[in-house]
Amino acid sequence: MAPRTPRPWRALAYLLTGPLSGATALAALLLAPPLVLLTGIGFGRLERWRLRLVDPDPAADPHRTPDAPGLAAWLRLRVREQVTWRELAYVLLHATVLWPLDLLVLTLGIGLPAALLSAPVQLAADGHEAKVVKAYLVTSYPQAFAAALLGLVLLPVLLYPLTVLAAARAALGRALLAPREAELRARIGEVTASRARLAAAFEAERRRIERDLHDGAQQRLVALTMTLGLARYDAPPGPLADQLAKAHEEAGHVLTELRELIHGIHPRVLADYGLAAALTDAADRTTTPVDTAGVDAALPRLPAAVESAAHFVAREALANVDRHSGADRARITARHSEGTLLLVVEDDGRGGADRARGSGLTGLADRLAVLDGTLTIMSPPGGPTLLRAEIPCRPLLSPSVSSSPRTASSSARA
Repeated sequence: MAPRTPRPWRALAYLLTGPLSGATALAALLLAPPLVLLTGIGFGRLERWRLRLVDPDPAADPHRTPDAPGLAAWLRLRVREQVTWRELAYVLLHATVLWPLDLLVLTLGIGLPAALLSAPVQLAADGHEAKVVKAYLVTSYPQAFAAALLGLVLLPVLLYPLTVLAAARAALGRALLAPREAELRARIGEVTASRARLAAAFEAERRRIERDLHDGAQQRLVALTMTLGLARYDAPPGPLADQLAKAHEEAGHVLTELRELIHGIHPRVLADYGLAAALTDAADRTTTPVDTAGVDAALPRLPAAVESAAHFVAREALANVDRHSGADRARITARHSEGTLLLVVEDDGRGGADRARGSGLTGLADRLAVLDGTLTIMSPPGGPTLLRAEIPCRPLLSPSVSSSPRTASSSARA
């Protein structure tokens, strides 16, 4: 009975092509020793394609793309990659050990049933007797057809051990030529790099919007406010002067709101003086008294995306303290050590903060996740509440000692 699934036949095809590729690899290694590295890379790609005969999951090419064009850059990268040497090791093993083993197994698994199936033909060719598989003497057609029937039964039965062997061979090939861990690391690396590029692009766009509003709309609104103020004082008392006064007052409110909007997008104090000054400035703008003694005044300049995310988290946390906590005091801590920025905001309020209740905490965690950061919240009912953010990063520049955070924030607001 033939197997009901194509898997044994695919395994047989994998084993049948093994001796062909192995013998070809052996010939290439013997005839072109100086090109042994290229032989390994080429046959590694061929073997990854052959793996699909057994494993439908494609074996991804673990080689990286060179950063520069040209053969020299390609060779330098390939020599430094571990997968290149694993490919060479696999090809050497395949050319010397694996394909003879494939041939031996195929001889036993396919040659034996085939020899038994040919017993009637051998007896007819000789006319008197036939020696099947060099051991079984057949002298009559009943014996020959019995041997053929045995071969017919053995053929599908032996296909399943061949399937197990092919699966083991394919597992060895995948482990050396396309390890799933390497694929996973490569994909994680790509996702991380992509997230970093997106974070940098978003931060650059925020800076552009802030600059355009500050240098464009805000300056024009300031000019409009001054013009209305001059017109108000020049107009004689009456309805016109009253309307100009209302317009001047409304323009002042709009200018204040625009400045707050610009500050929320990307505060100038953050760009000019760094995170320590921006955190102190955010604490000064909070209604609840905030202790900033834990903010390291010597905090170094960090990547723009990191500073922006940390400032956003601190500002939102302090806004939640004002709106929801009922706290009498709050405290903010910020320091950078061992390649990690630590930001802690705590208050003595009523507690009970929960991400699942749409408090905006999920958005904070998502923003930190873009930078591989983490957000931890401890807020039992009755308080206190502690929000802890950690972002892995490296400093860019040494902190300036020309101005303290408090002075810097005051200068920026002025």
